Amino acid sequence: MGYELFTYYRSSAAYRVRIALNYKEIDHKLTAINLLSAEHDDPAYKAINPQGLVPALKIPDGRIITQSPAILNFLENEHPTPPLMPADTYETATINQWCSVVACDIHPVNNLRILKYLTGKLGISEQAKMEWYHHWVLQGFECLEQQIKAAPYCNGNALSTADLYLIPQVFNALRFDVKMERFPKIMSVYEACNSLDAFIAAAPDKQKG
Repeated sequence: MGYELFTYYRSSAAYRVRIALNYKEIDHKLTAINLLSAEHDDPAYKAINPQGLVPALKIPDGRIITQSPAILNFLENEHPTPPLMPADTYETATINQWCSVVACDIHPVNNLRILKYLTGKLGISEQAKMEWYHHWVLQGFECLEQQIKAAPYCNGNALSTADLYLIPQVFNALRFDVKMERFPKIMSVYEACNSLDAFIAAAPDKQKG
């Protein structure tokens, strides 16, 4: 049995993992979990991931790993070639720093369940929701724009996990009409990565659902 990734086509966390699986040419299948129709709340999926989130990865021996940072770390250890982390420990820490800007400071406060809670339970307007979204994206991107190398990827000429985190977040920002002209380095990385087959095949518009 190969790998099975439980995914949603517009989940940026699942998008990261799809890129890694493609880039490392790991044999896998994708199982779509439709968040909009609440398939993630189905008891059958909750038995796989009690948190009811995507992604979840079933590894060949049948065990499950959840949370994209844990999944990506596992894949890097199990399938180190081609690498997504450099040998240099300082560079690795820097890449993890950039990943954390996205994974800890932008994405968690802007994912679907948070935005639905804002407009649902808390009753804020669509305009206020969009202001919330833009605030956190712009704050994180302003930091990354100063730090990444963009030559042509985040850490230079070698693809890294930072690129896997950044590209889905830029995709979402564009979908929510964030003005990206002020981030030329970020957009150059976005364009460079999206010329690669691993990113093209992982893109939301290439998924079944």
